[in-house]
Amino acid sequence: MNLEALRQLDLSDREIAIYHALLTMGPSSIRDIAAKTEINRGTTYETLKVLVSKGLVNYLPKGKRKVFQASDPEHLLDMAEDKRHALESTLLDLKSEIIPELKQLNPGLIGGNVRFYEGDDGVEHVLRDILNSVGRKTDKTYSVISTQALRKHLYRPFPNFTKQRIQRGINVRVIAIGEGGDEVELAERKWLKGKGDASYIAIYPPKVAMISLADNNYPVVVVIDSDAIANTQQMMFDTLWGAL
Repeated sequence: MNLEALRQLDLSDREIAIYHALLTMGPSSIRDIAAKTEINRGTTYETLKVLVSKGLVNYLPKGKRKVFQASDPEHLLDMAEDKRHALESTLLDLKSEIIPELKQLNPGLIGGNVRFYEGDDGVEHVLRDILNSVGRKTDKTYSVISTQALRKHLYRPFPNFTKQRIQRGINVRVIAIGEGGDEVELAERKWLKGKGDASYIAIYPPKVAMISLADNNYPVVVVIDSDAIANTQQMMFDTLWGAL
């Protein structure tokens, strides 16, 4: 059973493990829960207190001790609904007030930012930014130029990227330099002969993200937030795309 989705409800791995154990065991003592989950008793007790506060576990007296039992899993749906409502409220506040006010703090910087990232965390940040930025558009399409040398490193920090892209209905056009590259859903691909250094360019106006590899295959990322640059890059991509 895959319970990873429960992390989206702000449950830790320990909380998930203990809640799952209680569902299978029924009312149990701290000692039995700790033995089942292989988590020490002190941590088990502290985790149970958190689960009680979240409504996922309750307890009842048994002699001088307490036994703990899992609440109905339907409570998870209630937690998800609460989280959804809170997120919708946050999104509304961001769109209507917070983001416009933050942009006014220094209008000269907006639209011309250059940001640098390093390592797999930087790559994952860009991939998630592509999903979030393109996913909000009416035309859910972005463009990529990628070399064979970088392809095998790109999705290392975010192996489910393509699956999530397809789930969100996002299209991608790829100019692949060198052989390789799988044909997947909602993706068009054309090839350029050659090898080229390891590089990846994603064009998703108003942003352009560029990824390259430094020593020891260490990713270096640059993101440019500029309508002028992104639109010029898109025009160049479209011209090359039409010529292939």
